[in-house]
Amino acid sequence: MAAVPLTYIARNLWVRRVTTLLTAAGMALVVYVFATVLMMTEGIRATLVATGQPDNVIVLRKGAGAEINSGITRGQAAILETLPGIATDAAGRALVSKEPVVLNNLPKRSNGKASNVTLRGTSELGLGLRPQVRLVEGRLFRPGSSEVIAGRAVASGFQGVDLGATLRFAGRDWTVVGIFDAGKSGFGSEIWADSEQLMQAFRRQSFSSVVFRLADAETFERARVLVDEDPRLTLEAKREVRFYAEQSEALATFIGILGTSLAVIFSVGAVVGATITMFGSVASRIGEIGTLRALGFRRGAVLGAFLLEALLLSLVGGVVGLAGATLMQAVNVSTTNFATFAELAFQFTMTPRIVVQSLLFALLMGVVGGFVPAWRAARLKIVDCLRAA
Repeated sequence: MAAVPLTYIARNLWVRRVTTLLTAAGMALVVYVFATVLMMTEGIRATLVATGQPDNVIVLRKGAGAEINSGITRGQAAILETLPGIATDAAGRALVSKEPVVLNNLPKRSNGKASNVTLRGTSELGLGLRPQVRLVEGRLFRPGSSEVIAGRAVASGFQGVDLGATLRFAGRDWTVVGIFDAGKSGFGSEIWADSEQLMQAFRRQSFSSVVFRLADAETFERARVLVDEDPRLTLEAKREVRFYAEQSEALATFIGILGTSLAVIFSVGAVVGATITMFGSVASRIGEIGTLRALGFRRGAVLGAFLLEALLLSLVGGVVGLAGATLMQAVNVSTTNFATFAELAFQFTMTPRIVVQSLLFALLMGVVGGFVPAWRAARLKIVDCLRAA
C-alpha cells in the first residue's frame, strides 16, 4: 500500500499555518506544564539525594521518620561513638556529629511572611562529614559561642540573614559570621550553630540525630545490626543517601500527582483544539481526499496521512513546550518539605527521561485528537468526495 508523501502532509500544515500555530501553541502550553511538574519533582529528589553521602550513616529514634521528630539521649550518643568501623580525621578524631535539629520562623524577603527554617546544631566535625558544604563568606562559628553560619538559599531568601547581621531566636541574639554554599544539596536551606549552644538555647535534653562516617562503606550492614540489636538503643541506622531519598518521596509524589492531574485537565482542551483543527482540515480538503483515492491511495493511506499530520502538529507543540520548560532550570524556587515542615530550596532539573516522557505525552495528545478526524477522512467515498469538490 503506497503512503501519502510526507511533503504533502507538511505542505498542508504550512498552508493552514495560522490554525497550525494556534493549535501547536495550545499543545505547547500543556507540554510545558507537564514537563515543568516533572522537572520540579526531579529537582526535589535530586536536592535531597545530594544531601546525603554514600559512606555516611545517620541514626535516629526508631519510627521517627525525620530528624525533627527524633530524640537521642547523651548516653545513647556516647555508645554510638564507640561503634567499630567509624572513620577518623587527620587528627585521629572519630568522624561523628551529634546534632540537634529545630525549626525557627524567619520573614521571607519576597513577601515578609514568616516561614520555617531548619536550625542545625553541629561542629567542625559535622562540617567535615559534608564535603559538599564549603564556606564562601566569613568564617565558621566558634565553639561555645552564639554565632551561626547560613546556607546561601537562606541568606538570599530570608530577611536579616546577612553576613554580620544579628538574628533573634530562643531568647538570644545570634551573629551571622559565615555564609556557606552546599552545592545542590538541601543543607543550603539551613542555618548551622554550635550543637551545645543550640541545645541550651532551646532547652533540649537530647540530640535529634547522630551522623558518622564509615571507614569502609561496605560495613554498613554490620553497623546497622549493632545499632538495631543493642538493648540500650531504641534507634535505627540508615545510609544517609537512603534517608534523604525517603525524605523526598512524600513531597515529590504529591507535587507529581497534583501537577500531572492539572496537565491532564489542560490536555483535554488541547485535544479538543486538535480535533477541531483536524476536522476543519478534512472538511476543507474533501476534493483532495477524493483525488488521492482516485489516484489509487487506499483508505489506510489516507488515515495514515491525516494521523501523521496530527502527530507532526503535536510534535511541534511538544518541542516548543519543552524548550520553554528547559528555561526553568535557571530558576531557584523553594517549597515546604512535608517531612520537616521547613523551607527547601531547589532547582528545576531536566533529564533525558523527562524529555522522552514529555514528547510521548505530546504525541499521545496528537493521536487522541487526530484519530477520529483521520478515520472520518478515510471512510469518505470517492464519488462523494469528487461530487463535493
